[in-house]
Amino acid sequence: MARVNALRWLWLSAVMLLIDQISKHIVASSMALFQSETVTSFFNLVYVHNYGAAFSFLDSQGGMQRWFFSALAVVVCLVLVWCLKRMREPQPLSAAGYALVISGALGNVIDRLLYGYVIDFLDFHYGSYHWPAFNVADSCICIGAVLLILDSFIHPSKRPSKESS
Repeated sequence: MARVNALRWLWLSAVMLLIDQISKHIVASSMALFQSETVTSFFNLVYVHNYGAAFSFLDSQGGMQRWFFSALAVVVCLVLVWCLKRMREPQPLSAAGYALVISGALGNVIDRLLYGYVIDFLDFHYGSYHWPAFNVADSCICIGAVLLILDSFIHPSKRPSKESS
């Protein structure tokens, strides 16, 4: 019997990558840079460029961060695809988590390679608390990481105990 691997979960990566890129295109083509539109009392759409990583980390490093974060994301994606390929039994939470992280990483790599920055536009706030703007790709990375952590609690790895050594 042929072993079925989890690469079939890459459909989720493709769908979320498409949603990410379409949403960024809509924002960039319909809003001016730094334009903000109120949607609810706690959510705005705001068009900003992020030259760094999460929370604009390393955004003022003269451009080296573009290549560093792009290369890092490609390596992470290759490792995650390898993990999906090697998955021996159905593990939907892990597979979905890997697929979401892959789509998010690739979505931001596409921006960095095409524009030199990542397009962010989701802006949440409450009272004086304000979360930095982010995008669909960032959401995929976070949700994927949560799924992987959740799966690690639900299905802990089978490691030999110290008593058995």
